[in-house]
Amino acid sequence: MKTVLACALLALGVTTAAQARDTKLLLPLSAAMSANDAQTRLGDSVKFYFGNQPTPKVLERLGSDKTSQKTNSFGKSPEKACNWAFLSAMLRLQQRARELGADAVINIVSNYKNEEMSSDTQFECHDGAVMSGVALKGEFVKLAK
Repeated sequence: MKTVLACALLALGVTTAAQARDTKLLLPLSAAMSANDAQTRLGDSVKFYFGNQPTPKVLERLGSDKTSQKTNSFGKSPEKACNWAFLSAMLRLQQRARELGADAVINIVSNYKNEEMSSDTQFECHDGAVMSGVALKGEFVKLAK
């Protein structure tokens, strides 16, 4: 009985340690948009503007939303896993924009655990032993052509 209990506690300790890692990374948007065929998969029907990037005139504001996407990071570099999670988050923002009839998502910020990090050139990703995650928040709008 003591052996079973010791093995169970050891397994719990290993699992807890593995899940506890949460490394914050700031990665370049340009690299994420170049990875995983992101440009093609996102297309150009919805435009994306990060941080304080200038936009054409906003004609109509349709709301805001956030998304948090995770991906398996086992056996992947942190950058590769984070780029996959980033693309998943961008595809969710694009889907929501289409649902609302928006042609752009502006003021996109990282929003991990509801803490905003705004940048025109980087996004925040949290990389763990098993999962990597990206959380984004943006505003859906119609822009002047």
